[in-house]
Amino acid sequence: MRHAVFLLCLSVALVFGAAARAQDQVWVQIEAQPTLRQAEERARAYTGVFPDVAGFQLTSGWYAIVLGPYAADMAAARLGALRNERLIPGDSFLADGRNFRSQFWPVGQGALPPEVAAQPLPDPVAESVADPLMQPPPAPEVLAAPEPESEPATLPEETPAEARRVEAALNRDDRLALQTALQWFGHYRSAIDGAFGPGTRNAMAAWQEANALPPTGILTTAQRALLLDAYGQAQAELGLATVTEPEAGIEITLPLALVAFDHYEPPFVHFAEKGGSGVRVILISQPGDQGTLYGLYDILQTLEAVPLDGPRERGERSFTISGRSATLESHTYAELSQGLVKGYMLVWNPADGERMARVLAAMQASFRPVGERALDPGLVPMAAEQRKGLLSGLEVRRPLRSRSGFYVDTSGAVLTTTEATTGCARITIDRDQEADLVLSDPALGIALLRPRVALAPAAVAQVQTGALRLGAEVAVSGYSYEDLLPSPTLTFGTLEDDKGLNGESGLVRLTLEALPGDAGGPVIDAAGGVLGMLLPRADGGTRQLPAEVAFAVSGTGLAAKLAGAGIMVPVSTRQGALAPEDLGRLATGMTALVSCWN
Repeated sequence: MRHAVFLLCLSVALVFGAAARAQDQVWVQIEAQPTLRQAEERARAYTGVFPDVAGFQLTSGWYAIVLGPYAADMAAARLGALRNERLIPGDSFLADGRNFRSQFWPVGQGALPPEVAAQPLPDPVAESVADPLMQPPPAPEVLAAPEPESEPATLPEETPAEARRVEAALNRDDRLALQTALQWFGHYRSAIDGAFGPGTRNAMAAWQEANALPPTGILTTAQRALLLDAYGQAQAELGLATVTEPEAGIEITLPLALVAFDHYEPPFVHFAEKGGSGVRVILISQPGDQGTLYGLYDILQTLEAVPLDGPRERGERSFTISGRSATLESHTYAELSQGLVKGYMLVWNPADGERMARVLAAMQASFRPVGERALDPGLVPMAAEQRKGLLSGLEVRRPLRSRSGFYVDTSGAVLTTTEATTGCARITIDRDQEADLVLSDPALGIALLRPRVALAPAAVAQVQTGALRLGAEVAVSGYSYEDLLPSPTLTFGTLEDDKGLNGESGLVRLTLEALPGDAGGPVIDAAGGVLGMLLPRADGGTRQLPAEVAFAVSGTGLAAKLAGAGIMVPVSTRQGALAPEDLGRLATGMTALVSCWN
């Protein structure tokens, strides 16, 4: 008897010790299915998203799909995080494993967790017993034989009526998950509401058709598993996760398998490409007003990361810029709210367009300004040299070359040199106004540009067609340093002759030291009349002229050529010399920057 009591005590200690150890491990139970086949299909779908999926038969006969196990103090945090990210159903809960029996997933396991295996199976006999030692041991439970790992279970084909009956039993989270997956693959474009209306049915049919399946508009159990498995795998490959950037005050979903945080350079947060993905993300965050928003809209379009071709739209409180070239594609969005400008830019290779369209959709749907904080402009001090040619770490797009020109009518037509327009894929006036070449005369060396959108120049050239006074002081108004300075400069010199060195009419010879960017600029007299247009310096050949020798097409020749093109340039009637500030104001108003882009 003493021996029997000892064995009883030992058995009780072992059982309670095993139970205590089981409580140290906790699972997140995310689903339960009534049949083994259904449970295996769902477990297979979840395995595409989570690395720690397991499945156990329950004492009730159903089959549970779980994540874990986790330490008891970590399980609740894991459950909350997955719920917040909507990666698991909202009714998921913590399970201590007491109701777990045979393991069916991963396929071929067929074993209980060690701690759970140590627990006795529930005894169906009434608990009111006089002597537990006299009770017969419980009958062992017959465990379902695991299916061979090489032969995964396949579901029988369902008729549309059968599929609809099974579908009717889906809970709301299952329905939301299906709509989300259909949206991810570009078939569903309505609200994620769990209601299977015409939009969802059409999306299901489109997905079926894309996967060479009969487009019934009703997904079978196997098709739902296939869709969710593909969605989970796509999410895992991209590493989509919600990122909260505290310094910038932005929350957004980013593809963390493709990009990684790199550095701050206000007003930008840079996420560089990862593993040669060719993908970059830039978050935008700065204090400002509508002027700041509009200025950012203009500046961003000068960046190499924003190709010139593509739609763009600016409203009172936000803007969107899309750009595409043969090697680069990007999408930029920014908005103004409560004195803060926040947004994002996604840059990728056009060859990866289909996948990145889904990433962009995830970013657009999740972008959210957080708090009342913007990126501190002084977060990372930068020397002036570091900013030269850069916009906070982004390469500024530069034209192939820039030259000068001047307005010859009130709608913004610009006269310039043919050198400025040769070999250009695109021509702009004053940095951002697209222009078309409407006249080119290589013999004279002049070209006429017409802006695609009419402009209102501050001043229009008036041509001096009268007799020229040799030896008079003249000035060239031009962008001497091309696009590096925001406004033109005046270079002073002397009118030496009203013809070329070989007696060519239609030319005037000057003494002044011009730079390449000055070519195409107006040569003006002291009264502000235009004597001609400066020609580029003809270097090369066997004869080198002194640096101070320059030539211009005469005003008379310009007026005649423009009249043939239907532009009547007004003749100057100004008398006397202008004050230097008035001359500078007039020259700046009529001079335009002409840029050639490749």
